[in-house]
Amino acid sequence: MLKSRKELDAELDGAARAWLDGALAEAAHDATAREAARAQADGGAGTTPPDSPYAWELRYAAAGRHCGPAHADSVRSLLLIEARAPLPSVTRLYEQGTAAERRAVLLTLDRLGLGDRALPLVEDALRTNDTRLVAAAVGPYAAAHLDPHAWRHAVLKCLFTGVPVDAVARLGERARGDAELARMLRDFAAERTAAGRDVPADLRTALALALTTPAAPTEES
Repeated sequence: MLKSRKELDAELDGAARAWLDGALAEAAHDATAREAARAQADGGAGTTPPDSPYAWELRYAAAGRHCGPAHADSVRSLLLIEARAPLPSVTRLYEQGTAAERRAVLLTLDRLGLGDRALPLVEDALRTNDTRLVAAAVGPYAAAHLDPHAWRHAVLKCLFTGVPVDAVARLGERARGDAELARMLRDFAAERTAAGRDVPADLRTALALALTTPAAPTEES
């Protein structure tokens, strides 16, 4: 779970807090400079800001070293938010990052106001067998932006890789009454049974939701 700045301040030592203060200040400065350059460009008074790396991106990679691996996700998430990270930065940090750095990107996507433009990153994570990335990829951003076909396959990916379906954001909402998801889950259960393998309890959980009839909308009185 991502921690707030207040929670981090209570857990980090003085050196780590000082580093985080500087990193967040740098991220905020870069965000302001980028937006000012864009405003000038829109007004015909300048050029659009380049897609080259910003200074805070170097801080992103160093978060674990300065604040500890246990806090790295939270620190990286705060940096992305403070920088109001644009899609080129988010994509660069994901594509060039370690698995831990990629996970932090995925965990923060829903807080960056990118619309559906970052879906390729989620789709990439779901093609891996890294359970850390798969679990991060099925969070609120995926729930909001994956189309039904891709979302159903994301649920199955969790079952294939052993990621608990509790990691799937809005599972109850999106799975409820989904006949196609129910069919896919039944097929998967049948394959497991035919191979002499146990059917995961999580599959039964998801199937029960998919077989539940959605509540009828109530009329406004």
